[in-house]
Amino acid sequence: MKKLIVTADDFGLSLPVNEAVDLAHQHGILTAASLMMGAPARDDAIERARKLPRLGVGLHLTLVDSCPVLPPTEVPGLVGQDGRFSTDPVKFGTALFFSKDLRRQAEAEITAQFEAFRKTGLTMDHINGHQHFHMHPAISKIIARLAKDFGNPPVRIPVEPLFPSYTATSDRFRDRLSGWVFFYAQSRLLRRRVRAAGLGVNDRVFGLNDSGAMTETRVLQFLDKLPNGTTEFYFHPATRRWPGVDNLPDDYRPMEEFAALTSLNVKGKANALGITLVPFREAVRRA
Repeated sequence: MKKLIVTADDFGLSLPVNEAVDLAHQHGILTAASLMMGAPARDDAIERARKLPRLGVGLHLTLVDSCPVLPPTEVPGLVGQDGRFSTDPVKFGTALFFSKDLRRQAEAEITAQFEAFRKTGLTMDHINGHQHFHMHPAISKIIARLAKDFGNPPVRIPVEPLFPSYTATSDRFRDRLSGWVFFYAQSRLLRRRVRAAGLGVNDRVFGLNDSGAMTETRVLQFLDKLPNGTTEFYFHPATRRWPGVDNLPDDYRPMEEFAALTSLNVKGKANALGITLVPFREAVRRA
């Protein structure tokens, strides 16, 4: 059986992102969205989500390239003078690994993000991390401990299978190989910890090697090669670009991703292949 979770990350980042999530769920194949609790358009996202009971809304943990939920004075080691998290995940991740004080601040901020999600009244459909930072050893440990108090939501394991990915696209074999090696190695501890905590996980994802470029053509290619089991496609859709520091990277194609999510060709192919479109909680059983 082929179960497919179709997720939009960065829910709450901006009104154009929220609009895309809303429309792609109502008129397209989108089944889930990952909510950023410190993002500028969070309140609008929550309001929309409450009107979309079939949309699986999860927690998109943010410790890089965003804003904290806690006041910056409570997490001074996590933010710069502008009150925002670092935009360098490698540098920050290394510092976090070696600093007990930074890990303490990170746990406080993550706990605050969990609690902020609880206050929305939404059921936590899943957990993942902005820029996949939930793979960090210190963060995965915190997630495994906290999740039991929030309904044991499933956790994204961000590994894209090499051969289905390459045979579907026939491009960038070396990039896809290096991506597979990196994410497989980095996610092993995450997988082990969350499964030991009784949390469900997906079998694989598509979108790692084509982040920001999950166009209609690419999605159709992946659907043709979709393995059995539980797969997640993840996107960064928006109805338009917007000004400001929180805009998506210049090389991303958010409007094309939105078009793919609402494409009749994509929806028709998923139906023809007998693929079941579901949110995380319906697709993934606990370990």
